[in-house]
Amino acid sequence: MTEAPTARRSRITPEREAELYEAVLDLLREVGYDALTMDAVAARTRSSKATLYRQWGGKPELVAKAIRHNKPGSIADIDTGTLRGDLHALTAREDDCAMQQNAALMRGLFMAVHANPDLLTAFKELLIEPEMEEFQRMVRRAVDRGEVRADCPALDYVVHMLVGAFATRTLIDDQPPTQAFLKSYIDAVVLPALGVAVN
Repeated sequence: MTEAPTARRSRITPEREAELYEAVLDLLREVGYDALTMDAVAARTRSSKATLYRQWGGKPELVAKAIRHNKPGSIADIDTGTLRGDLHALTAREDDCAMQQNAALMRGLFMAVHANPDLLTAFKELLIEPEMEEFQRMVRRAVDRGEVRADCPALDYVVHMLVGAFATRTLIDDQPPTQAFLKSYIDAVVLPALGVAVN
């Protein structure tokens, strides 16, 4: 019984899948998560609703996978030899324009997550947990290199610090997050908290 859906799923080419994800993101920016419907995605992409459900199961999974697909490469690909270099490289994956667009999109989705348990589950399974695993490997490398003490209390809060800076930049400063802001935040807040000297 599990082979038939897999066979059907293989009919969507990577190019077609990317096109569908881009349409989902466009609709999210236009109407938000709650107003986004599978009917609207089907109409925008000239797909059948049955195909969308067969491929993704439902709206939460489709949205989470679209966000994941939109990520600029994998954290696992970053290894500059220093934690500062890795964190700066992580920040440099998106230009300021893309960062501003994605910050607005994520703010809307964060609100939707609180009211939609299925979306929260999809986000955790498809986005948060894989990204956290990759990020923790980056931090463990810094510990293994001796850059950060293994018992540093700030180790458990690195992601919180970075996400907090990204998410609250607009709220506090009424400005979008930028590469320059995030890099200066990393140097002024994150690295000192970890005991890493910034030259």
